[in-house]
Amino acid sequence: MEIQFYKYQGTGNDFVVVDNRNGEYNYLTQTQIEKICDRKFGIGADGFMMLELQEGYDFRMKYFNADGNEGSMCGNGGRCLVQFAWDMGIQKDRYHFIAVDGPHEAQRSKNKIHLKMIDVTQVSEYEANKTLNTGSPHLIQFVDSLDQFDVYSKGRAIRYSDPFRMDGINVNFVCRTNGGIRVRTYERGVENETLSCGTGVTAAALASSTQNGEQITQIQVEGGVLEVSFNRLSSNQFENIWLIGPAEFVFKGTIHV
Repeated sequence: MEIQFYKYQGTGNDFVVVDNRNGEYNYLTQTQIEKICDRKFGIGADGFMMLELQEGYDFRMKYFNADGNEGSMCGNGGRCLVQFAWDMGIQKDRYHFIAVDGPHEAQRSKNKIHLKMIDVTQVSEYEANKTLNTGSPHLIQFVDSLDQFDVYSKGRAIRYSDPFRMDGINVNFVCRTNGGIRVRTYERGVENETLSCGTGVTAAALASSTQNGEQITQIQVEGGVLEVSFNRLSSNQFENIWLIGPAEFVFKGTIHV
């Protein structure tokens, strides 16, 4: 099968994207998608996405992790897919699309994509860490510094610990900076550190707010800077959550799988 693909990235979180509005890629297998995302034997990406039709919405987002399995919500992926939809001719001031975690709104402004995330109604404690779901499950661990931090080993140990081994969890290590916070993330499905994680940055901003009530808006990741805005209803409840940042086309091509 010949696949026409497009490569996009959002603060270094990179994705292979295909236009599946005619259903031609419905039969891609887990093995094929994994190969496409492989950085040595394929195109290379943190995830794979399909732009699909959905009645009542501008489009449907279908997301797969780099291991080829269908994944939970990806914030940076959602922002990149909005840009892809624009590039494919779905050009609107405001988007309304459906993903695995439900409906989302989005808009383009000043070279940034603003993506509305799901409301968060619970922030839990786990061994002095915070856990919450922002479309994907996340654990937040606050640390003093991230400069020499072993994200891979420490993140993998938590992700494969007994409570999380079966379903997995994304592990975010967070330290405070003069202007906000810095986040580094070990992502399940990729099973490695990524340069950025949109749902993880969102979770980190909310978890930081539960500690001192501050609204952390500027988040430094390894691939750049993202913004998060939200309304804090209580220490555990947040609404009107927006993830904001760049989403850029990289290149396009064809691959045989």
